[in-house]
Amino acid sequence: MSNENNISLPPRAGILAVVGRANVGKSTLLNAILGEKISIVSPIAQTTRRPIRGILTEPRGQLVFIDTPGTHKATYDLGRLMNRQARQAAEGSDFILLVMDASTAPRLEDEGWMRNLLHTGTRAVLVLNKIDRGRTHVPAYRDLWLRLAEESKAPSSGTPAWFEVSAATAEGLPALLDGLFARIPEAPLLFPEEMLTDYPRKLFIADIIREKYFGILLAELPHAIAVFIEAIEESEAGWNITGELLVNKASQKGIVLGRNGGLLKKVQKEAAAELSAIYEKPVRLRLHVRVSPNWAANGSELDRLGYRL
Repeated sequence: MSNENNISLPPRAGILAVVGRANVGKSTLLNAILGEKISIVSPIAQTTRRPIRGILTEPRGQLVFIDTPGTHKATYDLGRLMNRQARQAAEGSDFILLVMDASTAPRLEDEGWMRNLLHTGTRAVLVLNKIDRGRTHVPAYRDLWLRLAEESKAPSSGTPAWFEVSAATAEGLPALLDGLFARIPEAPLLFPEEMLTDYPRKLFIADIIREKYFGILLAELPHAIAVFIEAIEESEAGWNITGELLVNKASQKGIVLGRNGGLLKKVQKEAAAELSAIYEKPVRLRLHVRVSPNWAANGSELDRLGYRL
């Protein structure tokens, strides 16, 4: 599923917003489709904080996916911003990929997205992910859609296509791509065919660092952490990257550092190794920690961190 050359004419091109509640596997699905990592993943909900555009170019044309933050009950400025970004990405797309977790029963957020699609008449493809964990709940999602469709008096865009996939094993992905290419219009390519993403490099590096903390600390602290990349110095010997870790209070600073700074050193080493593999050059990473009280509700900090681009 990697990008290929010699695009046939006329190509097809379309923008697809990947939406759904938190932690249904949207980022994992996008990475699996593209065959490369452009969006970080973790078992913790709300890992993705910004819309991320991933571009798949094939002889059939170009699919531009917008990976959106998972919708959730927001209690602070960053959370409300993430929800708004997800809704805005959906509004500006050719159609919607509503991703749901087939391994669990439908939740209120799933029902909310279905109601929104039915009310607005938005073109949609419904994707049941994680079928490698079983299909027990698949009928519940289909029944929920049918019940809501019968209740809805709003205009309908027709019966949506359903796909059952596993982003973890790639089962069902070829059929999903066939369905997506069949639904986008004939149009010129929207991006150069060699482009995989237009996500800013500094933001991607910051996300990789956050991902390492998610993997180590799990739900203990990561949502209180933000990362700002201060500089990337490039030379023939490699990259020197300096960055800043933000936490809400002094007690969290000690957790992020670890005993004798051991956790910070571990994160720097693991993130630098992954970045070296991604960019195919030596990477040296140096981070420091700063306390910024309630940074997720601070507009100037959110701007600086790139959450309101």
